[in-house]
Amino acid sequence: MWKWLHSYADPERAYKLSGTLLPWFSILAILLVGTGSIWGLLFAPTDYQQGDSYRIIFIHVPAASMSMAAYMGMATASFIGLVWQIKSADWAAAAIAPIGAVITFIALLTGAAWGKPMWGTWWVWDARLTSELVLLFLYLGVISLYASFEDKVLAARAAGILAIVGVINIPIIKYSVDWWSSLHQPSTIKITEKSTMSSDMLYPLLINIVGFGMMIGAITLVRYRTEILARNGMRPWVRELATAEEAK
Repeated sequence: MWKWLHSYADPERAYKLSGTLLPWFSILAILLVGTGSIWGLLFAPTDYQQGDSYRIIFIHVPAASMSMAAYMGMATASFIGLVWQIKSADWAAAAIAPIGAVITFIALLTGAAWGKPMWGTWWVWDARLTSELVLLFLYLGVISLYASFEDKVLAARAAGILAIVGVINIPIIKYSVDWWSSLHQPSTIKITEKSTMSSDMLYPLLINIVGFGMMIGAITLVRYRTEILARNGMRPWVRELATAEEAK
């Protein structure tokens, strides 16, 4: 059933496939993030309670959503690397980790900027905020483990185990506002119920969420291709690629 995964274990094939996908992800990211941000920041109506300060939601919510999505992608790649011993999956996890850490930091920073006028303080040890901070520490832990071992196989194994164990934090982040009394507002985007946001605010937010996903995908592909080249520098196809680039 999972034999199709092994076809992408070949570094050259994975490098070429990621190169084919990169322009599509990049173009979609630019179009979607540009459209969603301009619509949300400039043309969406002012909130009757929060005024214009709510507009940070068009950056904060996509960043927070994608911080969890990126972590799930990293944990999935780590699981594939551990179970099926596919090195390219470990390289994908290593590529995602720094991107996830940055997007999580952006989510925390924009959340603090939003919380200051709403709560009167930059930070509270709220369940949602604290679990998101734990997510940042998990990303930093994975990055540290990848950098701590000279043996990259051992490094990938240690980082992969941490990434997989850390998945338990994702539902805590997602449902913390429902499970505990929280200063953080409840989820406004619902799948099974009608959203509490008006459509002229909701649509640019959804566009930006997808756009942030495309942006993270594009940056991940760039880093993934770099990881492949770094780990396969002595392969003939890499040497041929380098020679072709020098000849241009």
